[in-house]
Amino acid sequence: MPLTLAQAGQINTVKRIGGKEEVRRFLNSLGFIEGSEVMLVSQNQGNVIVKVKESRVAISKEMARKIMI
Repeated sequence: MPLTLAQAGQINTVKRIGGKEEVRRFLNSLGFIEGSEVMLVSQNQGNVIVKVKESRVAISKEMARKIMI
């Protein structure tokens, strides 16, 4: 399921990252790597705040839909 459907505060594991190659590279540079743990912190309007590798990152919901957990 996409990251946007996760419950806030629950730790999940990244299973797959979809999208074009440049999108996958960008998400990899932020720490979204297959097998890594991520936690959805909050969702507001068009953005999602995610904790990954002890950092909080804000990404768009469109990007978050490409991260499968």
